This record gives sequence, C-alpha cells and structure tokens, in this order.
Amino acid sequence: MSGEIEAFLDDTPGEVRGMVARDGRFERLIIQREDDPPQHRLGARCVGRVMEVEAGYRAAFVDLGVENAPGFLPLTKAATVREGDRIEVQVTAEPRERKGPTLRLTGPGQGAPRLLAPGPEVSALLAQWAPGVEVQTGLAAIQASWDAEEEALGQGDFFAEQGIDLAVQRTRALIAVDIDYAHLPGRDARKGRERANREGLKHAARLIRLAHWGGLVAIDLVGANLNPDAVMTAARSAFDGDGPVFGPLSRFGLLQLALPWGRTPIEDRLNDRDRRPSEMTRAIDLTRHLRHALLSDTTVARFTAVCSPQEAATAAPLIARLGLRAALRADPSVAPGRSDIVEG
Repeated sequence: MSGEIEAFLDDTPGEVRGMVARDGRFERLIIQREDDPPQHRLGARCVGRVMEVEAGYRAAFVDLGVENAPGFLPLTKAATVREGDRIEVQVTAEPRERKGPTLRLTGPGQGAPRLLAPGPEVSALLAQWAPGVEVQTGLAAIQASWDAEEEALGQGDFFAEQGIDLAVQRTRALIAVDIDYAHLPGRDARKGRERANREGLKHAARLIRLAHWGGLVAIDLVGANLNPDAVMTAARSAFDGDGPVFGPLSRFGLLQLALPWGRTPIEDRLNDRDRRPSEMTRAIDLTRHLRHALLSDTTVARFTAVCSPQEAATAAPLIARLGLRAALRADPSVAPGRSDIVEG
C-alpha cells in the first residue's frame, strides 16, 4: 500500500499514545495507560492458575494474578487442563466490555500467577507499523492524538471528492458498514460504483482497524449483482493483515467477513460503563491540554488547569509531573468535564 506515512508518539503523564497516518488519514491509534495491568496487554506471556474448567464451552478461566480479572482460555481437543494446574499462556486478545483477556496455552507453568514478559511498548509498535519513519513528538503528536481519537470514536465519514458517504457502526451483534454513493455528473456510473466500493472498503477497514473492533462485519456495498472477483480482490486488499475470514458476496450486494479481536476497543478504553469519558480519561485529557499550552507558549510563567474537585483529585499527581510551570486549581463551581486552561 503506497502513500506518505507519518508516525506520532504522545507521552503524557498517565498515558502513552502512538498514531500512524497515511496520506493524512489515521490508520493506527494505540493507547497504553500506566494503570493497565501488564498481564492484559496483547502479546504478554504469563504464568496462570486454572481456576475453573467449563466443559460445555471447552474453555477454562485462568488466574493471572490480577484481582477480579481472570483470563479466558479456549481449549483445543488436544489440550487437557485441570483446576489448580499452573500453565504458561499468552494474551491473544485484550479485555473488552466486561470480558477478561483471551489466552493461548503455550505450555506447563510453575509457581504463583505472574507476568513473564510484557507485550510490546508503543514505541516498538510504531517501529513495526511505520518502519524507518521518524516519529514526531511534542505539539504535533498531541494534535495527532486528538484527531485520531475523534476519528476512532466517529461513525463514518464523507468523502466529497469521491461522492462516498460511509457509515461504520458497531452493535452488540456485529459491525455494520453502509457505503452510499452519489453519482457525480459527467462520470461513468458503473465505474463510479466500482470505485466507490473499492474506496469504501478501504476506508471501512481503516476505521475498523483504528477503533480496534473485531467480530462479524456486514458491508452493504453500492449496487447489486456485483462482480464477485472484483469485490473480493478489493476486500482482501483493504483488510490485508487484519486476519479476515470472508463469507460469500450475496446477490443483493452484501459482503460478510469475520475479524479476530485483538486490542481493547478505543471506546472501551476511554469510556466507563455508561459510555461517558471515565474519570481517568478526563484527568489525562486535562493534563494533555495543559501540556499543550505549556509547549505552545514557553514565555508564559505559569498555566493553570481549572476543574472540578473530583477531577482535580485524580489529575493532581499527573499534572505535578509537568513541572513548575504547571498548576492546578479545584473550583467547586466547575462541572465535571468543563475544565479550562488559564494563564497564571
């Protein structure tokens, strides 16, 4: 896949973010927080203790040494584990919703549940996704962090130059993608539909990847009685590297595929159970805005973050790490989520 690649690393107290963009559109957003259990990170290797074996599910729940967060271990026909066994496992999917991490059995283990090796850090992932690209930090990375988050939490996009209106929405059952096409005067309608499907598939795959979604995907393409070979070629190119399993293309223009779960979805990472930004998310965002102000104008002696007492309690240890020019003031008249950055 051609195109100019940019990589960004935003290291704000409490959280590290990595972003990769191609031709100005974000393809990757990875968020790692300091309070995340390292045993839950994708790729982590651990010793676990089998807590319970569910014969009906052909799976086991495994204690990884993290309170109230057992891992889920699917069992193959050849694998036999019993309650109390010590085993070595690797995380193949991070926690999502109210589910713990998914594990893969790698062999027998010894001793108490513990971390053996963590999953890769953000900097290592950026080197993997954007090899040889200089990583941008500072103000550019903070802005990229905000822009990538906004796109990851969105539900589609409109591409005026191509006449494509794309909707990508996740439900409990599946990810629904709808590609709409507004025919542009003076252009071949058939070729326009083919291009809309090709570009729509590419952007749908990008947005799903950015949001860290997996599971069943149903894509409503433009038109009916489409060329299956052309559609499948475009779909395989769009989802290349994501581990897709494709179903058949229906005569109504519906394409189905399944994607493996990997990382915690961005909305789960940032929001609490009522789908609003969590207290820690608000505290880190306040810290990031204050850091942006400090970097934007180095002539100002001090910038102060003003927020609710509840947010101040969580943000205080993070903001203290920004240095002497950073200050925090708790104001009972400020509602949670309505913080501000002021001089002085």
